[in-house]
Amino acid sequence: MARVLVQEAAFDMGAETAALTAGRTDVGGVASFLGVCRGDDGLAAMVLEHYPGMTERAIARIAEQAEARWPLTGCTVIHRVGRILPGEPIVLVLTASAHRAAALEACAFLIDWLKTRAPFWKREEFAGGTHRWVEARAEDEAAAARWAGA
Repeated sequence: MARVLVQEAAFDMGAETAALTAGRTDVGGVASFLGVCRGDDGLAAMVLEHYPGMTERAIARIAEQAEARWPLTGCTVIHRVGRILPGEPIVLVLTASAHRAAALEACAFLIDWLKTRAPFWKREEFAGGTHRWVEARAEDEAAAARWAGA
């Protein structure tokens, strides 16, 4: 069963990886994705909002799909909410399997879903007090579409 957390606090990727694999001899590969807040174009912060409970359930459902689709031995998804500064981590996806291909594919599937379908609302804040809501990007939608027919 996947471990899913939505939280304001930062996380430790090394500690999360160690927890996923502790005492396991059936793990042959761990795939990871660490999303970090960029500071380009004058971005001062990213603010992520969500509906508590609903967001965690939605992420848990897609993690269950990944576990059904690939032979995973473990899965962790942590997504931060609140005000996040450039250079700070936003999201962590870890997938473990006996073989690397399953771990890599499941990790890509999960991050593509998080980027395009997860119930988060993202607002960028810029120096000088301006802000804008983040819109979906065509290239992210295209990346996620590859999983529909697979």
